[in-house]
Amino acid sequence: MYCHDEEPSPLLVSWQDAFRDAPVAPVLDLACGHGRNGLWLARRGRDVVFADRDAEALDGIAEVLSQEGLPGRIWCIDLETRLPDLDDDSFSAILVFRYLHRPLFPLLRRALAPGGYLFYETFTWEQPQYGRPSNPDFLLQPGELRREFGAWDEVHYFEGVDPEKPQAISQWVGQKPRLAIAELPPLPA
Repeated sequence: MYCHDEEPSPLLVSWQDAFRDAPVAPVLDLACGHGRNGLWLARRGRDVVFADRDAEALDGIAEVLSQEGLPGRIWCIDLETRLPDLDDDSFSAILVFRYLHRPLFPLLRRALAPGGYLFYETFTWEQPQYGRPSNPDFLLQPGELRREFGAWDEVHYFEGVDPEKPQAISQWVGQKPRLAIAELPPLPA
């Protein structure tokens, strides 16, 4: 049985102050599983959208949200059979942990509000020597997150072996730039 009190990712905890600076909008916990990261944020007052294809796991999250009176919504979606419709600039933060589906990268860039944060942590090409996953479709290439989101302000980056678990991971936290002055419409004459 899964315990919804499982600790959140240390990456999320260590960068929780980023949420003070983030826009006021929901957080998207993408491929959330049992919701350990999103529930941790919801317990701190953040409105979280929990997205996953596992209806049973989402039912468990919904029960916790209801019992604890937490802000949040459930979204049952298989991200690999249908790309989601995400409104532009609609989330203050997007969390992606232990999941990789590259066609989502452009959607993440559009869906995050200016000034919002992307928290991304998943396995790298070196992971097969430590365990699963081993399918290259689910493993980041060297520097891949930096290349994909390099136009944003990088707050944290790590790529290597986590000595506590051993597992090969890449972590990237970045802030989508706020609107630049050059992007503002000209003032009326």
